[in-house]
Amino acid sequence: MVDLSSIPGIGKTSLDLLETAGFHNVESLAKAEVAAVVRDLKRANTVLKITKRTPGEAAIRKWIVAASKIVSAPEETASPVEQIAAPVEQSAEPIPEPVNYEQSPQVAAMLLNASFAIPLPARILVENQLGVGDIPAAILLNRYSGDLDVKVEQRLPVNRQPKPPVLSANYVKISENSNPRIEIDTSRMRSTENMGEPGIKVEAVKASPSTDRIALLRAPLVATNKGRNPQSRWYIRGVLHAHPVSIYLGALATLALMIMIPVAITSSGLLLLSKEMPNFSWVPGWFVGFPFLLLPLAFFFLIWGVSGNCRICGQKLFVHRPHLKNSRAHHVMGLGYILPLCVHLLLFRWFRCTHCGTPVRLKK
Repeated sequence: MVDLSSIPGIGKTSLDLLETAGFHNVESLAKAEVAAVVRDLKRANTVLKITKRTPGEAAIRKWIVAASKIVSAPEETASPVEQIAAPVEQSAEPIPEPVNYEQSPQVAAMLLNASFAIPLPARILVENQLGVGDIPAAILLNRYSGDLDVKVEQRLPVNRQPKPPVLSANYVKISENSNPRIEIDTSRMRSTENMGEPGIKVEAVKASPSTDRIALLRAPLVATNKGRNPQSRWYIRGVLHAHPVSIYLGALATLALMIMIPVAITSSGLLLLSKEMPNFSWVPGWFVGFPFLLLPLAFFFLIWGVSGNCRICGQKLFVHRPHLKNSRAHHVMGLGYILPLCVHLLLFRWFRCTHCGTPVRLKK
């Protein structure tokens, strides 16, 4: 048989790929079809990753044409010495034509009962340092030359009897219970459909907001919002604050202090101008009381304003903190957050926390 390497265009990589697909000589390649060779080479290269690019159909067609020419070329006339030296070769039987055994019913039954073939990963070849030529070629049943011995067996599962337990010399035998097993009296069993109403009815006690402390914390009394529009600000909503009086006084002290600071500064300036300029002689002398009111208001703010915290997040309500405020917090452009919060709290008796945005109320 002529080697495949004698065909022009078949290098080492292409030779390995052809041998992996089952084409070991020129004769097998010459008898194959172009589509079958293309399919087998792509399948082999997908599994083993021999080359980055599988040879195209045009190149494979040239290989098959070259292989056919080599097979069909007339052999050179041998010399008389060669004819005498090789009488056995002249009398050898011709190679039988390949037969497609896959059309045989017996072979089809064998393939149906056979296990599936698992592709050999390329990683195993690398780890074991195996080449493509080291892997034996499988028998191609669709073009096998020669006789094929097919054996089809039908194997049935064997029912294995469990082996009796082997008892050692030192074992403990559990004594049998002399008392008979208590059987369930099925005559006394009833289905759920036949079950009537229970003999004793226990009425559920519905806790009203006036008696349930948890309900009172979550929502106000019905009488608190009676006759009010739920969409208006006068509708009291939110969680009940634990110290509503302290929050109310803190808002009052904070609002008074924020109003009194600019008033005290303005009155102090007017008093100074009245002494220096005759045009400001109309300024009354009792304006001096506004600066003195800052001291008690600052004291009340330190007691109730600084300690005013949100019931939910615990952040201070009347002390400015430089961070991102909640989008639903009370806010007026130019006045900030604390002053609108105090006004809303004193008017409507509920507010939204500047930090977490949770509604908190002061009335039950």
